[in-house]
Amino acid sequence: MKKKEDGEERKEKVEIRALLSKQKVTTEASGEAKELYEQSRYGTLLEDGKVQLSLIEAYYLMEKKRMHVNDARGKKVLPDNFMKKAEKVDKDFWIKYCVYKDMRNRGYIVKTALKFGADFRVYDRGVKPGEDHARWIIYPVHEGEHLTWHEFAAKNRVAHSTKKRLLVGIVDDEGDVTYYEIRWMRP
Repeated sequence: MKKKEDGEERKEKVEIRALLSKQKVTTEASGEAKELYEQSRYGTLLEDGKVQLSLIEAYYLMEKKRMHVNDARGKKVLPDNFMKKAEKVDKDFWIKYCVYKDMRNRGYIVKTALKFGADFRVYDRGVKPGEDHARWIIYPVHEGEHLTWHEFAAKNRVAHSTKKRLLVGIVDDEGDVTYYEIRWMRP
């Protein structure tokens, strides 16, 4: 849709329709969904033109009013209900979401990093997956959570062995995130 404003035409953002399954959200096959993928690398583009999103990506797009999600019965899923469903799948959903949202709002592309043994991988601004490698892997943790030295060393070793920098995103009770970058050093 185009809207005239001050003599100029500009394109309005259209809410993309999507369907919630247990652990994923799949968009309709539309130009808007494909454009969202191609511009900002949300989700994975499927052969049928649909985009498959993680729960975190879908929730972020819902909050940004770019997507509305229906359940299997065709009923619209409200953001609060979506959050409850997501927390049943992943008890740390909110902590991970705070870090994801903060990084996306800062202009970074954030993707899952399960194959690296982390929660997320993050690309420098302006870099899309496939064009270059991710710069960081991120582990979101709540400020009250404890890590042993062995867990900490394991996370650092994974980052080092994958040639990425390690970020630990510490989330406080208000959802604010503080980042610490950890690197191996040779004195």
